[in-house]
Amino acid sequence: MSLFSSDKLKGKRIAILATDGFEQVELTEPQKFLKNEGATVDVVSLKSGSIKGWDKTEWGDKVDVDKTLSDVKVADYDALVLPGGQINPDKLRIEPTAVDFVREFAHSGKLVAAICHGSWTLIEADVVRGKHMTSWPSVKTDLRNAGAQWQDSEVVVDGNFVTSRKPEDLDAFNKKIEEKLLGKVS
Repeated sequence: MSLFSSDKLKGKRIAILATDGFEQVELTEPQKFLKNEGATVDVVSLKSGSIKGWDKTEWGDKVDVDKTLSDVKVADYDALVLPGGQINPDKLRIEPTAVDFVREFAHSGKLVAAICHGSWTLIEADVVRGKHMTSWPSVKTDLRNAGAQWQDSEVVVDGNFVTSRKPEDLDAFNKKIEEKLLGKVS
């Protein structure tokens, strides 16, 4: 534990679902923040080994995969984080196991947090109807067509969903995830 760490989220288990092409900071910043608050954080992916990030305009760093989708179940976790990037959620939304996991998570009532294009997987899972959400601006029409009510805000909370627009919103996104896990936001 570092000097800046706490154990506020000790005992909480978080899954970050991603594959190659995730927006680098949209995975690494929530991962670091949640771990520093004492949570156990697993990067869950379609394959074992590592996945490669996208850093704004080019390929970024690799991140180790802790578990594959075939190794996990919703009951193992308190929250699910869906990073964006264009490539990552586009790959995930055509994988039935990923879509089923996201759908089951959303229906469980547990926290689901998506940033940027991460909402594409929620749309594919057909769980956004009637929800107030935000996203990267180009996903606005997709969310509206799927029945969500889109708003241009750094973070939007609706029931068990927390959504944000872009990397610049990560501080608000991370804090809202923490508040939801601590029961401070309904």
